[in-house]
Amino acid sequence: MGEWTDKAKGKVKETVGVATGDRSLEAEGKADTLKGNIKGKVEDAKRVIKDAVDGDKEPRRDADPYQR
Repeated sequence: MGEWTDKAKGKVKETVGVATGDRSLEAEGKADTLKGNIKGKVEDAKRVIKDAVDGDKEPRRDADPYQR
């Protein structure tokens, strides 16, 4: 699943786990949220590497102009 999907699914599971006292579901939700965060960081790293390799080209529109 995608980054945002994992984060959303994780937050729902975590919230339901807390509300029902189900520690297993809460832990599973935290793991899903962490998985989404990691996917986001990997995508950020891939974007930075791609921008570094394509350095002679114009920067992408979504690239952070203050990052360079």
